[in-house]
Amino acid sequence: MSFNLKYKNIDEKREIDEENYTINDLLKDLGLSAQTTVAKINGDLTVEDTVINDGDEVQLIQIIYGG
Repeated sequence: MSFNLKYKNIDEKREIDEENYTINDLLKDLGLSAQTTVAKINGDLTVEDTVINDGDEVQLIQIIYGG
């Protein structure tokens, strides 16, 4: 299975062998936190437990916040 990943300057096709690979799994693999990263699949905002399907485009957006 493969999907397209877009994050900062990354724009690549990623191959995975796992079934039920989620946004949370991807964040862990990249060393990112769900607290500071928003995910979109095929242009739609999604939650961390959403499963990534073959051919999906996943875009990760780093959230900047402060006080």
